[in-house]
Amino acid sequence: MEVTGLAIQETYYFCTTMRKLFIVTLYACIFFTGNSYAQVHSLVKLWETDTLLRTPESVLYDAKEKILYVSEIDGVPNEKDGKGAIAKVSLDGKIINANWVTGLNAPKGMAMYKGKLYVADLTEIVVIDMDNAKIIQRIPIEGSVFLNDVTIDKEGFVYVSDTRNFKVYRIEKGFVVTLLQNLQGPNGLLAVGDELLILDKGALQKMLISGSVTNVTDGMDPTTDGIELVKKNEYIVSAWNGVIYYIYANGSKETLLDTRAQKINTADIGYDAKNRIVYVPTFYNNRVIAYELK
Repeated sequence: MEVTGLAIQETYYFCTTMRKLFIVTLYACIFFTGNSYAQVHSLVKLWETDTLLRTPESVLYDAKEKILYVSEIDGVPNEKDGKGAIAKVSLDGKIINANWVTGLNAPKGMAMYKGKLYVADLTEIVVIDMDNAKIIQRIPIEGSVFLNDVTIDKEGFVYVSDTRNFKVYRIEKGFVVTLLQNLQGPNGLLAVGDELLILDKGALQKMLISGSVTNVTDGMDPTTDGIELVKKNEYIVSAWNGVIYYIYANGSKETLLDTRAQKINTADIGYDAKNRIVYVPTFYNNRVIAYELK
């Protein structure tokens, strides 16, 4: 059988094409399994506040007012001592007012809805009129132990996690119902459309409007704390111990920041989606640090 030069050339191109296809497929597999060699995103530090914030636990970005709200525990995280406060910080890291609202009890997660700020305050939700910086309502959560994060859906229903009572509550027009129980240690919550995202001791779960709960990813540091939406089905997640992750829709994840060795906490993060800036409260380090998401 005679083998022509054209046939040899075609065979060469075929083998070369298959080789390239194999390499592309290999890299794709590495990426979608979350392998560290496929690092795509990173955090670049922009600024940090001074250390006058008193145990900052949560940061909430207000796009309308272009301001940051920071919850300050200023004491023991599980005591009703009245020392807690909400601070206002500028978008360049200047502390405008460390005592914007005072008299709270170890305040943690926050959410905004129609001019009101809802704060998880140990065993109750404190509602603040944002125009007047006044507490206008306190909603006690009977049987709660350690309320931690708050989110509000498009209908105005308020969701709050109780990390040490292993529950998630929903507040509907002032009435409190238990939405989920027997969890491992729920903390960060995020309402997106008809879905509720829940961080539960190193795992990210999704609750649908039907009530079914599915696992998005797991294997993170067990102190998972804050969650923010980057784009559809992709999130930034913080863990209190000092880790920040990027979570993809398929459950793969990247580690964006790890300050555990330096003992710098990364508690309940805030996020400016337009400018891709992540605001990190450092808890015992008494600062907020801003990073750009690349």
